[in-house]
Amino acid sequence: MRSILLVDNGSSRPDSTLNLRRIAERLAERVGEPVRPVSLLHADRVPAERLDGRPAEILAPTLRRLVGAGVRDLRLLPLFFGPSRALTRFVPELAAEVTAELGPFRLEIAPELCPLPAGEPRLVEILADNLAAAAKRAAIEPRRVVLVDHGSPIPEVTAVRRRLALGLAERLGPDVRLEEAVMERRPGPEYDFNGPLLEEVLSRLAEADRATPILLSMLFLSAGRHAGPDGDIAQIRARIEARFPPLRIEVSPLVGSHPGLIEILASRL
Repeated sequence: MRSILLVDNGSSRPDSTLNLRRIAERLAERVGEPVRPVSLLHADRVPAERLDGRPAEILAPTLRRLVGAGVRDLRLLPLFFGPSRALTRFVPELAAEVTAELGPFRLEIAPELCPLPAGEPRLVEILADNLAAAAKRAAIEPRRVVLVDHGSPIPEVTAVRRRLALGLAERLGPDVRLEEAVMERRPGPEYDFNGPLLEEVLSRLAEADRATPILLSMLFLSAGRHAGPDGDIAQIRARIEARFPPLRIEVSPLVGSHPGLIEILASRL
């Protein structure tokens, strides 16, 4: 029998691990098999009392424990939008180490959430649904939208956001102005492909027009250092609104809260 590991990057914020567990539980119900929520890194910094008394599981010790106990058929299901180096380098290197230590086993890595060049139209629908929910909650018309993600120094990961932005722009129609932004990027023109920082984009849009609200389309799976009620994005939003009254900036729900994500993950299995 195979063992399914639902793997995210991990966060030192407890909400991220708790959301990973919720997604794993819903996916297990959907596919009729146990799904183990595991983070690559970081989540073990969270005290167990902030995680309902259960410490977070980290991939390296979990993999060694499972293989050491005789599990030889594992399926890793990435909770990643694109081909992060975590998937292309870290996991294969770890698997090689565990093989050298404990003997051969099978570790199959399922496709990420938005594999290119095929893309994933269902993610576009999730982003559109979340924007519609935010617009309805705020009682505004979506006219200016900024699709924001973590940001990556890897062109193949940035290409995923670009693909989703094109699909979302087509889905929203010509009356909506859609821009892209990131929370992190490396300095230097060689990383210009990653896109501008969110605060720079919001400042530019606010200087041009304070009357038209801005909707942030959140390309994040869970609340962490950037996303979430006390994250960096919330602080940037508050700063921009304070600088440019009466501008309103509204934030969409996260992708990880949408039920459609479970169907995408199920299809990856």
